[in-house]
Amino acid sequence: MSGAGPGGRALIVADGDVPGRAALDDAWPGWDREIFLVVAADGGWDKALSLGIRPDLLVGDADSLPEARFAQLAAEGVPIERSPTAKDESDTELALLAALRRGATHVTVLGALGGKRFDHALANVGLLDIPHPDAAAVELLDGSTRIRLIRAPAADGGAVSCALDGRKGDLVSLLPLSVPALGVTTDGLLYPLRDETLPAGPARGLSNVRIATNASVKFRHGHLLIVETRTDQPE
Repeated sequence: MSGAGPGGRALIVADGDVPGRAALDDAWPGWDREIFLVVAADGGWDKALSLGIRPDLLVGDADSLPEARFAQLAAEGVPIERSPTAKDESDTELALLAALRRGATHVTVLGALGGKRFDHALANVGLLDIPHPDAAAVELLDGSTRIRLIRAPAADGGAVSCALDGRKGDLVSLLPLSVPALGVTTDGLLYPLRDETLPAGPARGLSNVRIATNASVKFRHGHLLIVETRTDQPE
């Protein structure tokens, strides 16, 4: 999977709930194509192995992967970026930063949602809002959900567009972060928006429905969290 050269798509496997390969293939076809770098965040090493993927880099503080495993992998020549337990960043954040430093322009993160730690899930969503060099795209995936954050320029700038392509009948939520999203216009969704404002806080953008496989959204200003959720509803 890896070794396609510098730059391009990277995969991070964190230590949260990671669905099986069949579930990922069904929900997000092509999720593992053309990946040049796989980074395991601590206990995400074993989660990656369960998908048949051997990471290229291990990042973490050995709180969810035993110390003996770190030593074994180091002896096998696996590159390791070891961090202290007392640190400001999560292991997943360190893994993301490591991928970006290595030239990733698109990062998919598995194991960042679900599990017993809701605070970890929220923090991982927050990682979408850290500065990314060269506007690298980052997405969080599990077996039913994809989360992305799209930024638009100042209010007097041009509109930013984002494709929402996927299966008809699936849910698409558009949730502004921190500030209102201005000039929001959608295409291919059941409840259309036409150059409208979505304020941060109220849930107006929650649970829209994709009615066309080639849906899209565009807006002029703000940070828009896009949450796509697979449903059991057939096309």
